[in-house]
Amino acid sequence: MLQLILLAALFEAGLSIEMTFTLQEHEVQCFHEVIPKDKKFSLEYQVISGGHFDIDCNMMSPNSKSLYKEQRKQYDTFHHKTVEAGEYTFCFSNEFSTFAHKTVYFDLDLGDESTDIGAEKDEEGAHATALTQLESSAYAIHESLRLVVDYQNHHRLKERIGREIAEYLCERVQNWSIGQTALIVVVAFGQVFMLRKLFDKPVARGGKVGI
Repeated sequence: MLQLILLAALFEAGLSIEMTFTLQEHEVQCFHEVIPKDKKFSLEYQVISGGHFDIDCNMMSPNSKSLYKEQRKQYDTFHHKTVEAGEYTFCFSNEFSTFAHKTVYFDLDLGDESTDIGAEKDEEGAHATALTQLESSAYAIHESLRLVVDYQNHHRLKERIGREIAEYLCERVQNWSIGQTALIVVVAFGQVFMLRKLFDKPVARGGKVGI
């Protein structure tokens, strides 16, 4: 029974929702999640590509109370502890953008990093669960793996943002090089034409020769 309680607590502490999506210009996308009362959660988001890498974000409680609202942010993290159970809504808006679509990543972490598994009760609720050394090590490994996953996600985001910027610069350099090449070819043909016109001798007019 102790192992089952520990396993359930580990899965509950590690619940996380991640998503990457495209937000078109003048578009708003909302997501909904049912969260129990007295549950700590965090919402982290970041604009990966598009425009000036900015976006509007707001989050509302089940009674439509605004918990978080920011405008034109590239990235941010919001922490909150629920005071009521229900469906929480968080929306991303690109309404201010005229022609640029955005690629957005968000991570909704429903885990409570301060969860003390040692305070879990058994099914009779008579005493706190005592962890053995092996179970404590398993929980420590679990927390370390969560930290590793977070670092991997951040590194993947940085790598994708860097790749987007590199591809954008590569496209600009390529277009500039094509323009410069075309200009050089046009100037070369123009110079050849002007030189030929300059050195061409005028054709003498023919006339009749008298005897």
